[in-house]
Amino acid sequence: MDTRLDAATQLGPILVTLAYLLVYYAAILRVAWVKSRLATEYSARGEKFDRYFGQDRHMLAADRAHLNILEQMPPFLVLLWMNAVFVGPNGATIAGGVYVAARAAYPFLIGDRMGRGIRASVLLATGPGYLVLLYFLGALAYAILPA
Repeated sequence: MDTRLDAATQLGPILVTLAYLLVYYAAILRVAWVKSRLATEYSARGEKFDRYFGQDRHMLAADRAHLNILEQMPPFLVLLWMNAVFVGPNGATIAGGVYVAARAAYPFLIGDRMGRGIRASVLLATGPGYLVLLYFLGALAYAILPA
């Protein structure tokens, strides 16, 4: 297995990393768009939009989607690259692609606004994400532990 750290060998994990960063920045843009839209709507009604204490359900959904992508970023990227280097780039690319797709779906599955709880459909994003992380952990353990 060739796990050299050159762009040709690691192209898959590089593309997965870039795709994840695109998902992350798309979530930031969504937060900014929702915040701007809500400020305009509140102003038109003669109300003050309070971003942090107002508990607007649209703002909560945008924030939750962004923060979920952000809080999962460190373990995902660390495990992706440890697998790319110590296990192999092919498995890391495939599993990483599944993970990025699941994270990209999260904002759509959480919906445009949050209620008191989180929709069960969010499990369609979090479930595969956690399974990929478990795969990464298992593959890494198998690769580095003595036989």
